[in-house]
Amino acid sequence: MKRPAIIRLLAIITAGVSAFMLPSLVTALVLQENSMIFPFLLPMIIGLVIAIPFILFIPKVKLGIRSKDGFLLVFLVWIISTLMGSLCYYFASAGISWVDSIFESACGFSTTGATTISNIETLPRSLLLWRSISQWAGGMGIILLFVALLPFFGSSGFQLIKAEVPGPEKDRVKPKITSTAKIAWGVYCIFTLALIILYRFGGMNWFDAVCHGFTIISTGGLSTKNAGLNFFNSSFIDWVTIIFMLLGAMNFTLYYKIAKGKFKDFFINTEARAFLAIFFISAVITSIKIIPMYGSIGEAFRFGSFQAASILTTTGSVSANYTLWPALAQTILLLLMLSGGCSGSTSGGIKVIRHVFFFKQTGNELKKIIYPNGVFTIRLNRRTATMELEHGVMAFVFLYIFIVGLTTIITAASGIDVFSSLCTSLSITGNIGVGFGAAGPFNNFSDFPDYLKLYYSLVMIAGRLELWTVFVLFTPEFWKK
Repeated sequence: MKRPAIIRLLAIITAGVSAFMLPSLVTALVLQENSMIFPFLLPMIIGLVIAIPFILFIPKVKLGIRSKDGFLLVFLVWIISTLMGSLCYYFASAGISWVDSIFESACGFSTTGATTISNIETLPRSLLLWRSISQWAGGMGIILLFVALLPFFGSSGFQLIKAEVPGPEKDRVKPKITSTAKIAWGVYCIFTLALIILYRFGGMNWFDAVCHGFTIISTGGLSTKNAGLNFFNSSFIDWVTIIFMLLGAMNFTLYYKIAKGKFKDFFINTEARAFLAIFFISAVITSIKIIPMYGSIGEAFRFGSFQAASILTTTGSVSANYTLWPALAQTILLLLMLSGGCSGSTSGGIKVIRHVFFFKQTGNELKKIIYPNGVFTIRLNRRTATMELEHGVMAFVFLYIFIVGLTTIITAASGIDVFSSLCTSLSITGNIGVGFGAAGPFNNFSDFPDYLKLYYSLVMIAGRLELWTVFVLFTPEFWKK
């Protein structure tokens, strides 16, 4: 009974993903972009044709999802979403190959700000909107949205959220996981709307405001302009973007607690305090080093803060060619590529909470040298970390380093220089989208070999799903009964 029920659930989500394309289809009709009607209509029809028979003929049953079922279901949902989204690019008559189409779609849903398209501004507006919508949907999570909307998930939704939501801990702000999912998506929508309005007030037209609102709050970073946000050359837009990049990269359950008057929860949150400290220290050091380039402290702090926030939050937006900055400023940005945002946020990377854990663990080891018989624990958010959390953090960081190393080797084997290979692997695995060398701020992935683009697509999805969800499927134990 469980297998048909899971197939039915997958069919419902597939049909739901098709609905994400409806705004882009409407945009194509309104703007008379006739060449884009078929590219959006086709995947929508395919999704419905495949899904409807399973929905109608497989009986609805109460579903109890195990962890194994959750990992497989989440992975399939993201793969299907990526493939369906790639059809929009492939049939768009924009000269995008099927490999590049898959890469672009994976960049969207995984909120990685990379692209293979050299001239973004030549794309139809409906396709630009789809790029932004896919990042917005992937930012908070496809599964999290359906858990919020579909009541029959029940307690089973927690197994799916564990497989999708980034971070070592999955906080509940309500006893029912569906209520928690609704709150997270509600906060996400409020932030999105606020950002769109501020962008419009700052001088963007409504279309650019909507597209950038979707991609910035999702820490995705894709833009409607070749020059990114630098196109607008607006201090107001840059500072608004910095604030919302930081908001998008912090744990969304904290915002609900703040709204309920629990301000203490924010100030005792170890990860939030560490995250903001990393940003301010990085922004100040970077800004000080680039003052001679910009002639004033204000302008230097604007560009330094923007780029520090962009890399730290894994948004990947660009406001300046930071490869021309002094070596120390570039080094700070390179190190930020190893960080990431907070757990329970829209950002990628290792996550700050894991760095905090290792920092505290290192302190404990130093204490043990002085006090060999002492017993020392790690406290996070004024709670003692469990042994399960400790083991999970260490294993994840090892797996992350392994994937970065493997991706570096595979990239270097294609003939790309070592530094570019390392920066590209950090960018792709951490869902950042930009880096240094071949992955620099104004480069793209169009010249990379096709097999690398396909491999990167898998790595981007794996990075968005915290690696475990994908790589556990490659273990023999997973497939044993």
